[in-house]
Amino acid sequence: MPPVITSIDDLHAIYRRRVPKMFYDYCQSGSWTEQTYRENETDFAEIRLRQRVAVDMEGRSLKTTMVGREVTMPVALAPVGLTGMQHADGEILAAQAAEDFGVPFTLSTMSICSIEDVARKTNAPFWFQLYVMRDEEFVDNLISRAEAAGCDALVITLDLQILGQRHKDLKNGLSAPPKMTPATIANLATKIGWGMEMMGTPRRKFGNIVGHAKGVTDVSSLTSWTAEQFDPRLDWGKIRKLRDKWKGKVILKGILDAEDARLALDMGADAIVVSNHGGRQLDGALSSIRVLPDIVEAVGDKIEVHMDGGIRSGQDVLKAVALGARATYIGRAFIYGLGAMGRRGVTQALEVIRKELDTTMALCGEKDIHDVGPHVTLVPKGFRGEWERPAPNS
Repeated sequence: MPPVITSIDDLHAIYRRRVPKMFYDYCQSGSWTEQTYRENETDFAEIRLRQRVAVDMEGRSLKTTMVGREVTMPVALAPVGLTGMQHADGEILAAQAAEDFGVPFTLSTMSICSIEDVARKTNAPFWFQLYVMRDEEFVDNLISRAEAAGCDALVITLDLQILGQRHKDLKNGLSAPPKMTPATIANLATKIGWGMEMMGTPRRKFGNIVGHAKGVTDVSSLTSWTAEQFDPRLDWGKIRKLRDKWKGKVILKGILDAEDARLALDMGADAIVVSNHGGRQLDGALSSIRVLPDIVEAVGDKIEVHMDGGIRSGQDVLKAVALGARATYIGRAFIYGLGAMGRRGVTQALEVIRKELDTTMALCGEKDIHDVGPHVTLVPKGFRGEWERPAPNS
């Protein structure tokens, strides 16, 4: 009898049992002390909801748009590196589930399945997330490949010029495919289902890089190439050049400050993602939900404001929309489903969030997601922070 899934936590429990420790820890980690990683989730709990009654709740709708695309609810699948190590052919399965559900899927530069792999197995356009590398020819080729694959939005990640230290990954010797150390072998011996599925696919390396980047032909050369490639020189001038190279929509991911939001607006982006990289970069940064209202206030309705970080339920989605986000992204939540049950698990994660979002919206007295606003929430005084803020441009 299949398990009864009532929450994202149910999927998480199955995921933890099924996936090797190395890849579970990769998903379940932040940088340094993991303060920001934890607060991405816990800060949502500080926000309460206003129950309203005696409102006609028939004909409810969660439908909206994200950068011009119609979506069934204000949720997209976030770019997650190594997704294809959480489950064999993971990026393909997640993209297919998202397509069937009617929400966008975003493919990471650091995916296991390549741009071409996903394009061959899907019909709807997906989005491509770009890490800016030192090798400009490689970056240009990535953009051309995404364009040829029919990707209709480029998501440029801005907060990974320098890799934040994640202690668990270093201790586990994270790699794709995993290095066969005694500890890894012992752990893999307990993950038979995962191993059998991985043996049935040829996709076990970084598909967008191996065979495409100069000199990268195996795991050893990939490791040294990756360590040197994230571009610390990325600035607004380079972002503008990338924006000019792409013919479709451009989304800038990693905005956590109102001043940067205004710069993104001036640069001509179609949307920004309020994000701290899931707490995996600057530890000690504020949670995404806590800074969201300041950023929305700074750019108003001049640009779409999306948000990721800490979303584990439909209630979290509703709170983010209420505080001004046009839409949200889920990363860990869909990874739990994927690792637990493959494509079916991603669909389960989306269904859980959809049901929670729909029910919560109704109990707050609203029946159209476009009508949700700050009036449905009770936000504690000082939630935005009584911080000593620097002067503008400082």
